[in-house]
This record gives sequence, structure tokens and C-alpha cells, in this order.
Amino acid sequence: MEKPQNPNQQEPAEEHLDLTDEQAGETEMNEGQEQPAEETQWAEKLARCEEDKLRLAAEMDNLRRRTARDVENAHKYALEKFMNDLLAVVDSLEKGLEALESGDNVLEQIREGTELTHRQLHQVLSKYGLEELDPMGEKFDPEHHEAMTMIPSEEHEPNTVQQVIRKGYRLNGRLVRPAQVIVTRKP
Repeated sequence: MEKPQNPNQQEPAEEHLDLTDEQAGETEMNEGQEQPAEETQWAEKLARCEEDKLRLAAEMDNLRRRTARDVENAHKYALEKFMNDLLAVVDSLEKGLEALESGDNVLEQIREGTELTHRQLHQVLSKYGLEELDPMGEKFDPEHHEAMTMIPSEEHEPNTVQQVIRKGYRLNGRLVRPAQVIVTRKP
């Protein structure tokens, strides 16, 4: 089937549609020139990415070293403040030893100094979260008490702490040492 011809439309000449060999070669060269430019852009992007990767790896390595050093220092100096507070107790003990050498009313001074030092030590320990467990008269709790022996008793309820051999301690709610106790049982 033939197309109807429009008088206003001209058909292009075939010679204009066909590219000469010379023009075709130029087009291929232009495409070839664009391709190396595109490859160059991708190569530059790849180089930047590799450089960024190296920088990030170096930053991570530095961060790892800094963190390790900070953790080491934290472990090394974690008790520094606690030790400074305990030095006041050491000073009190030294004063008590000096009082022994003076000889004037020694027993009274030793008693007062020991009471003061004991109070100071408990203040420092409680400041850092240490809590004393003195379960005298309480119901035996195996989570916080260690029964050393059981004794028969008619005057106390069974499984009641009758005597504390050694007090227990908790540090910030966590049991550090259970109280050693003597527990009652039925006769």
C-alpha cells in the first residue's frame, strides 16, 4: 500500500539519509571519545571511594586504640577516689597508734579513736554503696545468710537467726558477702 502524498510534505532525499563512510567514522570517533571520558569519571569515583575507605579504616583503628587506652585508664584509676576517702581512715588509725605511745589515759583514747575510725570507715563504705547486713532476729534467708550451725531453741521460732558470727555486705544491691549466722530449730 502506498502512502498518500501530502503536497506540503517533501520526502527526504535518500542521499541525506545515508551517511557517508567519512561521516560514519566521525560518529564512531565521537562515541569513542565519550567512552574514555566516562571511564575516567568512574575511575576517579573509584579512587575517591578507595581513599575514603582507607580514611575510615584509619579512623576506626584510631578509635579502637583510644577506646582501649580509655578502658585501661578506667580500670587503672577506678578506685582512686575510693582510696583517697580511705586515707582519712588510715590517718585515724595512725593517730590511734600515736596515742598508744603517749601513755596518758591510753585505754580511753584507744576506745574513742577506734569508735571514731570504725564510724569513719562505715561512712566511706556506705558512700560507695556498701550496705551492712546484720540479720539478728530475722528469718533465715539462704540468699543473704550462710548458716554455720543450727541450735535447738524453744524460745525462738524455727529458722530464725539467733546469732550473727560475721556480718554480710551488699554493694549497690548485689551480695558481696553473706552473713554467717547461727539459726534456730525445733528442739
